[in-house]
Amino acid sequence: MLSWHENKKVATKEIKYMWLITSFIAAVAVTAVWIFAPKKYQLGFLGLMLWGLSLMVLVDHIMGYEGGAFVEMETDGLIPNGVVLGITMLIPIFVIWEISLVHSKFKEKITMR
Repeated sequence: MLSWHENKKVATKEIKYMWLITSFIAAVAVTAVWIFAPKKYQLGFLGLMLWGLSLMVLVDHIMGYEGGAFVEMETDGLIPNGVVLGITMLIPIFVIWEISLVHSKFKEKITMR
């Protein structure tokens, strides 16, 4: 029978680096929508940022890989859940994308005068 600590370790070992998969899924989804959406939404820019995030996370994971399972769902940092960490990493990207959209709309209105 496993102790509480060993049981927790086994249960949480399955969720390490889920943020890699979260960022990859977001990048694939935005790229798929980019094919059909109008250009005014600048999804190419959003997709580029998401693919950059996915690549940076992958490189970080490869450089820090010490053996064992490559994809797990726990982290050792401030945010222990990998999915929550992945979503937290996506928030600034979506904020920057929204600022870009507002800026281009504002710029378009100024040039139409």
